[in-house]
Amino acid sequence: DIEMSTSTRGGLLKGLGRKLAGESLFMTTYVCKSATGMITFTPEAPGRILAFDLEAGQSLICQKDAFMAAQEGVSLEMHFRKRLGAGLFGGEGFILQKITGPGLVFMEIAGDVREYDLAEGEVMRVDPGHIALYEPTVDYDIAAVKGLKNVLFAGEGLFLATLKGPGKVWLQSMPLNNLAAAIRRYIPSKG
Repeated sequence: DIEMSTSTRGGLLKGLGRKLAGESLFMTTYVCKSATGMITFTPEAPGRILAFDLEAGQSLICQKDAFMAAQEGVSLEMHFRKRLGAGLFGGEGFILQKITGPGLVFMEIAGDVREYDLAEGEVMRVDPGHIALYEPTVDYDIAAVKGLKNVLFAGEGLFLATLKGPGKVWLQSMPLNNLAAAIRRYIPSKG
């Protein structure tokens, strides 16, 4: 027997903060009222579900809509990108999600996922849409793609994200906007 209740969890301001970060104003809580019970969740798009057992104070920064579910002790709040370029050209805007433990949290990632552990000062450049989540120790910035031919013919856009370690980064293989663009080609147009 599973009981379900919905509230703004933390009040209206916390709920509005979650809404700005891409989640619902409301949070749903499920409580098992018997000795055994099961609840299941599925991702909104083809992809993977990742589980993280966060310690008290441990955080992850993630794209909007990555949060799926968590234990009671986990907090979900807005995370602002501090750099103008990263906010304007970083694919997700200025507002991301910050998830902080303690507790188990489940994240949904579009497509497959690849984890990288960047060493101190190690730099990775990647299309901003492929960044699913990263640890707060990772420095995130945006840099313009160099070279006219690269801009015109590479198909990667005008900007690349620069991730500088130390810290872990999780990349997704199929950002939702790429999936939507791929599907759109097969939808018949009116005519």
